[in-house]
Amino acid sequence: MASIRLAYLGGGSSRAAGTMAAFIHNHGASFSGSEVVLIDLDAAHLDIVRRLSERMAATRGMDLRFTTTTDRRAGLTDADAVLSSYRPGGFEARRLDERIPLAHGIVGQETQGPGGFFMALRSIHVLQAVISDLEQVAPRARIFNYTNPVNIVAQAATMHAGIAFTSFCEGTYDFPRELADAAGLDRAKISARMVGLNHTTWSVTSDYGGADAMPAIEAAWERMQGRTDVAPADRRFVELAVTMGAIPAQYLRYYYFREEVLAELQAKPTTRSEDILALVPGYWAHYVEQAERDDPQLDPTRSRGGIFELELALDAIDSHYNDLGLVLPVNTPNVGHALPGFDEDIVVEVFARVDGEGVHPEPTPGLPRHVQGLIGQLGEYQWLTAEAAWKGDRRDAIRALASHPWLTEIREAEALYDEMAHAHRAYLPERLLP
Repeated sequence: MASIRLAYLGGGSSRAAGTMAAFIHNHGASFSGSEVVLIDLDAAHLDIVRRLSERMAATRGMDLRFTTTTDRRAGLTDADAVLSSYRPGGFEARRLDERIPLAHGIVGQETQGPGGFFMALRSIHVLQAVISDLEQVAPRARIFNYTNPVNIVAQAATMHAGIAFTSFCEGTYDFPRELADAAGLDRAKISARMVGLNHTTWSVTSDYGGADAMPAIEAAWERMQGRTDVAPADRRFVELAVTMGAIPAQYLRYYYFREEVLAELQAKPTTRSEDILALVPGYWAHYVEQAERDDPQLDPTRSRGGIFELELALDAIDSHYNDLGLVLPVNTPNVGHALPGFDEDIVVEVFARVDGEGVHPEPTPGLPRHVQGLIGQLGEYQWLTAEAAWKGDRRDAIRALASHPWLTEIREAEALYDEMAHAHRAYLPERLLP
């Protein structure tokens, strides 16, 4: 049982209530005597999350202390672990990431393409200040990151910072279950080991009820033929799996069905961020209501993301500080060429053992050759974007953006870059502005 100081960057976000519920319900007993420091810019939201957390912990008789601060440096002081999940510019910035590319005939998305590119620039700009603070006030801290795009943020940190840094995402667990849903299969029977880059992984092994999952998926695809009641997104998901012979990450639809998805996004009256923005006031109303109860109960339908958030990072924190040796999907440098076909400095999403000594990637089969090319190109784009975000200028950033497979015209890349950089100028360093 470890007693630690856990600093939570984004502790006043709409997902923070679910994250604290996950920590208290699933890990609180492992961290008796610990302090959780909630750090955010919104003092009112911090207070709501603190009150929720204190009541949840008290009901369960847990010795946990929750404090809040809007002073990032003070909150990070003497931290053992840093849970990072922040969004520079909020959902309004995400709205721009989605809307501006669509106006240029390019998919607008939070982690992929130009939208993900500018999310990376903003996130890494904040990360540099966080790293600088930690180097001075908590040099032995470890960062457990959920800030998007998690792979590019991890790429920048592991290339340039001396603070231990690992990113996490549940996608490797979620995508097989989502594919089962799309195919009409039993999601409880499916599992897979998915590797590659975050949000662009493929299964290298899969199981459905004790056998290889692909025959069941292929049979489901045959049953889907001729049906008119199958949602286009479900049909594409299953088709891609069958065509490529492996379970894909959901986000790969933006590449293999780009024109279809683009047309749907352009026809939709609202973007994903605009949909979320409409729901956020209701989330906070629910949190305020529950914060007055002796034993707060978060309704999954009224909570941002669900009632158990950032769970993989919390698992990793528990596994590291209590030396559990859990094997978890992580985003970490490809040490020892754990994933064949990628350089050792490229951050890949693979399974790794997490123990008291750190994160140890496990060897894994390489990606099938017919998908390796796209993922390899995205790996180079990831490296270039991280480098430009950390120390580059406008020219470096345009080169990185132009390396993405959606940007094949240099003038298009320049025009899009300048428009989006101007729109996000409040959250970017001067060196990256037009």
